[in-house]
Amino acid sequence: MKIHNFKELNVWKKAMDVTVQAYILTASFLKEEKFGIISQIQRAAVSIPSNIAEGCGRVSDKELKHFVSISMGSSYELETQMILAFRFGYISEEALKEFELELLPVQKMLYGFYNSFEK
Repeated sequence: MKIHNFKELNVWKKAMDVTVQAYILTASFLKEEKFGIISQIQRAAVSIPSNIAEGCGRVSDKELKHFVSISMGSSYELETQMILAFRFGYISEEALKEFELELLPVQKMLYGFYNSFEK
């Protein structure tokens, strides 16, 4: 097993940036959505770097790979929720596109990280 310091991983750093961006975007949503889509977006966003970190704290690469897989799933969940936020009129098309441009590299890095482990 190779030890991974999650704070040194570029994918974790980028995922942290995406999480901050998600929080910034949801700050302007209707307050009635606090326990609806705002909560869903924030939980999915936080899940991405959190699962990377948790996986790095596990004892085997198999476990780390599993947590990276969870992070990948959360990234697509987050993307879907942002598309819904756009469709609900909470964010502009431009804001959605900018967010997706920030999220896409994270998704690609997660995929690469996942595939870096032996089958």
